[in-house]
Amino acid sequence: MIKKALVLSALLAFSAVPAQADPRQDILDQLAVEASAADANFSGFSAARGEKLFRTKFGTGKPATPSCTSCHTESPRNVGETRAGKAIDPVAVSVNPSRFTDPAKVAKWFRRNCKSVIGRECTALEKGDYITFMMTQ
Repeated sequence: MIKKALVLSALLAFSAVPAQADPRQDILDQLAVEASAADANFSGFSAARGEKLFRTKFGTGKPATPSCTSCHTESPRNVGETRAGKAIDPVAVSVNPSRFTDPAKVAKWFRRNCKSVIGRECTALEKGDYITFMMTQ
């Protein structure tokens, strides 16, 4: 009987411990709230749309950066390079697990890079799709 009580106590104590926070999922959850507010038909993020965003040559931003691949290479698993020749860590989560985990950095780099590539800030849907694609890479 004492053994059962100890096991039950241990199970209850373990179940009371909150799940480990996932900062990337927290960012995606916030983007989903924003995407839902912008579009009542929002049904989730898409890795396929994220890949399309990554590979599209927009021609609406800066001429030196018509697409994300201009700096990040055709493979998000590779080290990229800025126009000034500075190395950019891979954007693929499988190679760079810390990618898309700091909300301030995510906001900063999307703001800067979307303006450079697309000529405007990315929408919440575009950001979520992009991160979702990078999580598959």
